[in-house]
Amino acid sequence: MEPLRSHLGSATPTNVEQSLEEHRLFLLSPANPGGKRAQMLLNPNAGFALAVRLRTDGKISLGEAFSFMSGLYFRGKLAYARAFARTPSGQPGVLIITSNRGLVPASTMTTPEELRAYAEVPIDTCDERYTRPLIQDGLALAATCSNGCSVVLLGSIATRKYVDHLLPIFENNLLFPREFVGRGDMSRGGLLLRRVAENRILTHIPVAGALRHGGRPPRLAPPEMPADRSGEQDSAR
Repeated sequence: MEPLRSHLGSATPTNVEQSLEEHRLFLLSPANPGGKRAQMLLNPNAGFALAVRLRTDGKISLGEAFSFMSGLYFRGKLAYARAFARTPSGQPGVLIITSNRGLVPASTMTTPEELRAYAEVPIDTCDERYTRPLIQDGLALAATCSNGCSVVLLGSIATRKYVDHLLPIFENNLLFPREFVGRGDMSRGGLLLRRVAENRILTHIPVAGALRHGGRPPRLAPPEMPADRSGEQDSAR
């Protein structure tokens, strides 16, 4: 698995800075690589398509793996980030925060061994196996970003595990969706998928100085169903 730095090193700083103006990239919190769905994916006897691909080809994308492990929330984050990322050609716009490899592009191919290795390291602000590669990749990314490049965190800002290390690096360029405050993971996932379907971006605001805790917002209203016009069509025949 290639580190983020290998995706950033080919361009000169001047050109990258100019090309990243008015661009947007996303940092996604990871799925739980030690949970039940991760065990299902890594089960050598599993018969569903993704597990068979992982077992026979030896690789699937990290985005695919975490989407299966997490379900609705990560699928929503990945779909939303892919829909609204705006980066120069060749630069990854969707990066996943990992427990031991820093920031990894969602399209990067991963192996069973790497997925198991993620489960061995906790997302812990005191664990250097997590913090060292995250800070290193964050600094490399920040060096390519101008003030016109927003870095949107799709993950918890109510805890220290991401913000403590990312905010000092990206400062006011580190944003998050205001609509996330007070919502649980399932609600966030549903909201993200709905906004993708509507092609409507959320309100991204700076993490610095933001309200990180809040009351639970109203439940998402059921999506509007298209009007049934079959009767009109029948009567017109």
